[in-house]
Amino acid sequence: ASPDPTQPGRPHDRVRLDHVDTQGVVTLRHAGRLHHIGIGRTYKGTCIKLLIQDLDITIINATTGEILRELTLDPHKDYQPIDPKKKKPEPSQ
Repeated sequence: ASPDPTQPGRPHDRVRLDHVDTQGVVTLRHAGRLHHIGIGRTYKGTCIKLLIQDLDITIINATTGEILRELTLDPHKDYQPIDPKKKKPEPSQ
């Protein structure tokens, strides 16, 4: 039997070739759960490579080599937005 790559303490590295869908999103399964990663509608139909190392993901345009996105997957959220909500500054008084 193969070792389980999701066991704690074991690195999980993989490379995947895919296409950005019409909504500008690519899907990725992690620990049995499907996640949707926003890339942007500008890139719909673009052939991409996903370089996955545990929760760290780099998304590259497979044709040009341009890095389209780097992120750390939040395993508790289905959708991984392009710009995660940042803490809003306090309103000035």
